[in-house]
Amino acid sequence: MSQLIEVAKPDDAEEIFALLQRAYAALVALDVHFTISQGNVEQVRRVIEQETVLVLRKWKRAVATVTVRFPWQQDEHAPSSLPFIHWFAVDPDYKGQGYGRDIITYAEETLLKETLKAPGVYLATATKHPWLSELYLRRGYQPFHHRTNPLGEALVFLKKEFNPPADQPIAKIA
Repeated sequence: MSQLIEVAKPDDAEEIFALLQRAYAALVALDVHFTISQGNVEQVRRVIEQETVLVLRKWKRAVATVTVRFPWQQDEHAPSSLPFIHWFAVDPDYKGQGYGRDIITYAEETLLKETLKAPGVYLATATKHPWLSELYLRRGYQPFHHRTNPLGEALVFLKKEFNPPADQPIAKIA
């Protein structure tokens, strides 16, 4: 099989860190700052050991990754008790080929909705990110909270209910 999604192991930390740095470098150039852009391999290794880090491999090469933090792993300041998606990245050499969609869909549908029966999920992105907020809105996420990260970046938190009420209005990000 040429494409595989698996749970990362601590030995994958260097490869995933390198992928995250390549993917987030374009955002730093746009003055969008996520904390992982100042992270290190040991931080990634700790997250792999404590959270669920998914990696999509194409011909054994890591081309996309996403991390899921479960409610029992979150601190008291978490804006929701749902699972939290973070560290979503696609290798720049593989952008536009559907790998980001594939790994996010796997995290939402297979891991969270089908396997763990989670009622929904939430995530955060920079309010000034050039395209992610719109992507998440198209995927059914709705904004519900704002906060600033430790680097001073304004964030919008969006959540997605897996079985939302039929009359739920579509929101726009302000």
